[in-house]
Amino acid sequence: MNKKSKSLLSIASALLISASLSTSAVMAKEGSEEGSNALEEGKNLAFTRKKGNCLACHLIIGGISPGNIAPPLVAMQQRFPDKAVLRAQIYDASKNNSETMMPLFGRYEVLTKDELDKVVDYIYSL
Repeated sequence: MNKKSKSLLSIASALLISASLSTSAVMAKEGSEEGSNALEEGKNLAFTRKKGNCLACHLIIGGISPGNIAPPLVAMQQRFPDKAVLRAQIYDASKNNSETMMPLFGRYEVLTKDELDKVVDYIYSL
């Protein structure tokens, strides 16, 4: 393993640890059963191949066989302090990047408004 690979592995490990701690804090803060259920529904949608399929491209803590062609979904509240900006990105990523490979989940109605909100809530909790 060369130096660059070791460095990338170290960065990825740090991000995973950070994300794990962040997720734990958010889950503890949610507290309510309803909030936990909504986050779980969002996670299921994000992981489901026929709906969100986020794992096809992104690394997400707890996901099996994640992709590596898109940024890992960690520290999302730091990366997107305004949740509405994250929602807009998931709704139609082509507005920020006309050559995006990300599906246009809202624009092409891959996800309903309710499903999109649940996925956004889950991704924002990472």
